[in-house]
Amino acid sequence: MSFRANLQYLRAQRNLTQERLAMLLGVSRQAISKWESEKAYPEMDKLLMICDLFGCTLDDLVLGDVSRPAASASAAGSSNVDSSAETASPLAASSKTAGIIAPIAELAQDITGYDEHRRRFALLIAGGVAVIVAGVGIGNLFDSSNSILGATPLNDFLTFLCVCVGVIAGLAMLIPGGLSRIDFKRRHPYVEDFYTGEDRSRELRLLVIGIVGGISAILIGIAVTVYADDMLGVSDGWPNAIFLLLCAPGVFGFVYCGMRYSLLNINAYNKAAEDDRKEHAGEQDVYVKLTGAVCGIIMLIATVIGLCLLFLNPAALRGDWSAVGSSAADGAMFWLPWPIGGVLCGVAALAIQLVKDYRERK
Repeated sequence: MSFRANLQYLRAQRNLTQERLAMLLGVSRQAISKWESEKAYPEMDKLLMICDLFGCTLDDLVLGDVSRPAASASAAGSSNVDSSAETASPLAASSKTAGIIAPIAELAQDITGYDEHRRRFALLIAGGVAVIVAGVGIGNLFDSSNSILGATPLNDFLTFLCVCVGVIAGLAMLIPGGLSRIDFKRRHPYVEDFYTGEDRSRELRLLVIGIVGGISAILIGIAVTVYADDMLGVSDGWPNAIFLLLCAPGVFGFVYCGMRYSLLNINAYNKAAEDDRKEHAGEQDVYVKLTGAVCGIIMLIATVIGLCLLFLNPAALRGDWSAVGSSAADGAMFWLPWPIGGVLCGVAALAIQLVKDYRERK
């Protein structure tokens, strides 16, 4: 068999279209079409990716017959077990060969490096959030009302410095994590689901450990603050610092384990990537566009109302900014439009989705 025939055979065994195979290999569909019509030939790195994807050798893919090793193994196994294999019907031999080829072809491979990306992305995002929380916690050690350094002019500066360092360090992890996600989705718009049931069970156990550990750390932090307040009469400073420093690993456990588990859903990844592709190509679903437009209008109105409540209330107009946001100020509830807007966005999105589902069923 030629390379063209081998590629067509392997693709048919995995039920992959030319477009899906192209996405897996990071090439265009036209490139796959040219390979299978012998108008072009893939480069060495693409040949190796094809071998990894379908579990075959380079020699068999390029020079041999990808079905021959399985057939040979079938014949050898049959001769060792039953000498009557020589008289077996062609149909039986074909079924034995298919029984060996099919499992090999159906074993999906992580040729895109998705699993490594999944772990690194979850680590960067969870680490960034935890570092920011820890920075705020360390800053509380220098709270001017109960600083570990006592009464010193450096307290406010050290608090500000710790918070800034925490935010900068957190952003140094969050931004590269987000950019790596965008770049990976751009290079690999389609990923074949290669996770097994054992993989999902292992990640589920890790998720449970992360949730239990995170809750435990937060509860210990709460216990410390309650003890310090009730028994020692200390409500600011180091009790808050200990609470936040315990919250940091707790939040890390929640976010890291939760993201690792959620990113196992490769179907959702492929759907999101397909939606992004349609959006860039101007083919986005009209209902998705409508949802975005409605939610944008709702939040714009909420922002205008919130700013009006903040800046146009009598306290602000009198120049009494110390009263703004207090219970005595007329604009104390200026923040309320934003959560209300968020709820309305959720209701609008749900209503639009119900309309879409209803029309698709008709």
